[in-house]
Amino acid sequence: MKRQYIVSIFAFLAILVIIATYILLTNPAGSNVPVYGYRIINTYPHAINAFTEGLVYDSGFLYESTGLNGQSSLRRVELRTGAVLQSVSMPQEYFGEGITIVGNRIYQLTYQNEIGFIYNRTSFALIGNFTYQSTEGWGLTYDGSRLIMSDGSSTLYFLDPNTLRYVGQVTVTDASPISNLNELEYIKGKVYANIFGTNKIAIIDLSTGHVDSWIDLSGLPGPTHPDINSVLNGIAYDSTGDRLFVTGKMWPNLYEIQLVPTG
Repeated sequence: MKRQYIVSIFAFLAILVIIATYILLTNPAGSNVPVYGYRIINTYPHAINAFTEGLVYDSGFLYESTGLNGQSSLRRVELRTGAVLQSVSMPQEYFGEGITIVGNRIYQLTYQNEIGFIYNRTSFALIGNFTYQSTEGWGLTYDGSRLIMSDGSSTLYFLDPNTLRYVGQVTVTDASPISNLNELEYIKGKVYANIFGTNKIAIIDLSTGHVDSWIDLSGLPGPTHPDINSVLNGIAYDSTGDRLFVTGKMWPNLYEIQLVPTG
């Protein structure tokens, strides 16, 4: 009888673990911070061969970094049509990741090569590179004075854009650390971060690392024939027009959305 009782306890605990895991995956916030829904304002074409890893809106154009070895690139894209106006391919050994723009320079990370590249924004000519050791390259953005980098963990790293040296870091939390921080965008003093493998975007206070609020993009139309890799990943912001754009890896559409409080 005792053995059966113990087995029952383990079975019950296993069920609790499954339930807790489900809750964390569907609601990574795990707290009572505000959650926003969304309204689609406009829908634009997006190249289905674009394995989106980085996305920026600047001076009327989208700049996009695509991943996968042998398919990685840096692109300038026309928003209205989705047409690729300019591109440069990366060598086979590199898997492109996050990008950001600082002045007339574009910074691009790579996944596991521990190297980043610097391009001329106008010509896409390669003008430099930098290294980051003991971490992977995932997302990248710029807050006006620092590059902000994610590596798939719960940590955001700060780099000086001129020396490319680390100048600090912060752990992102909401009741507990939030891991899988992916593509990043700096918007109105906050960092917006895709949480890899979910339909959630965290809005992060950089001074504390606390998640101020969440965006739930559940139901946003993705690819017609999705695969496990075709996840939400891509945030861009038009500061002049106050427009927020999102897309995903190999998605046929890019969406301009408006955030809507959910209660």
